[in-house]
Amino acid sequence: MNTVNEVKALVAQKGLTLTYLAKYLSEHTGKHCSINNLSNKLRSNTIRYSEMKLIAEALDMELVFREKS
Repeated sequence: MNTVNEVKALVAQKGLTLTYLAKYLSEHTGKHCSINNLSNKLRSNTIRYSEMKLIAEALDMELVFREKS
């Protein structure tokens, strides 16, 4: 599954929208983030780690790196 599909699936599970995420990113970064901008970043895999951390925060989740088993 690619980044855009994973994020969309998580957003749907939480009952939120990409519009909500775009507004959340705008509020927490101080930079305007449109739904198109967010979608393009997710689709092209150019989203920053700091933005992914904020998305996780908005979804009440956390990013975790762990060793492969």
